[in-house]
Amino acid sequence: MSNIIEIEGLSKRYGDLVALNDLNLTIDQGAVVGFIGPNGAGKTTTMRILTTLLQPSSGTARVAGYDVAQNPDAVRRAIGYMPDFFGVYDDMKVWEYLDFFAACYDIPPATRHGMIDDLLGLVDLGHKKEQYVEGLSRGMKQRLCLARTLTHDPQLLILDEPASGLDPRARIEMRELLRELQNMGKTIFFSSHILSEIADVCTSIAILEAGNLVAHGNIEQIRRQLRANRTIHVRLLGEREPLVNLLQTSPGVVHLQTDDLPADSLRFDFSGDDVALSELIQTAVSHHIPLVSFREEEHDLEDVFLQLTKGVVN
Repeated sequence: MSNIIEIEGLSKRYGDLVALNDLNLTIDQGAVVGFIGPNGAGKTTTMRILTTLLQPSSGTARVAGYDVAQNPDAVRRAIGYMPDFFGVYDDMKVWEYLDFFAACYDIPPATRHGMIDDLLGLVDLGHKKEQYVEGLSRGMKQRLCLARTLTHDPQLLILDEPASGLDPRARIEMRELLRELQNMGKTIFFSSHILSEIADVCTSIAILEAGNLVAHGNIEQIRRQLRANRTIHVRLLGEREPLVNLLQTSPGVVHLQTDDLPADSLRFDFSGDDVALSELIQTAVSHHIPLVSFREEEHDLEDVFLQLTKGVVN
């Protein structure tokens, strides 16, 4: 599988301020990559460089094989860019908005009508074709903006906070739309602060903090790298002291915790595999310890994000 984005040693400085520091990142064609980090981490800076709107201070970036600095026109034809704000287009109807951008990409007038209908159908705005853009809801404007990025059928979509400011229903609609675009073979590189929805859609994530890439890869792989031990939560009938005594002498049990938990509960980290965990449960049962529940705690993307970015979330 070929790389559609290749970034090597990319940096951006504003005087003494380092917005992006020696970024190295590759993204495969067909991937859906979530780009996350605190405000000011360098996400938008990276996207603006990739979309040829900003020149890097050093390093290189290539999109679809084209250098963003040396061949910006070719890069612009390969990408569809959706910024984190929607421009003002007073007195322009929905179909006129798409027609305008299609004309900017030299799409022949004879093919625009059918293309516009197809795009509006994709983003579920066909019933708003004759409406004015300024009268659309925030969610509809976001979907229209996404349709605009598709007018020239780009290989890569670069979306800066596509679900920003949307209500829950509109976020669900945007998420489903991203899935549909992935099924169409589009590569999607998007930033977001809605961490749970990134985990739902992405094939991988890239995490920035203070201009530095601190993690990149499959979400589950990153989880395992960050947490060598699994966390087990136990609830039982009666006193927990017999189980505490058992666990204190059991191999693989570390960081046993009872503070700030109900009297019938405890938590511990476990370094063993599934077989060892199963044997531990059997041992507890053989000691007639009345277990009510014995479960492994799931660590979601927010846990990963907080650990990697030192708890800085804006």
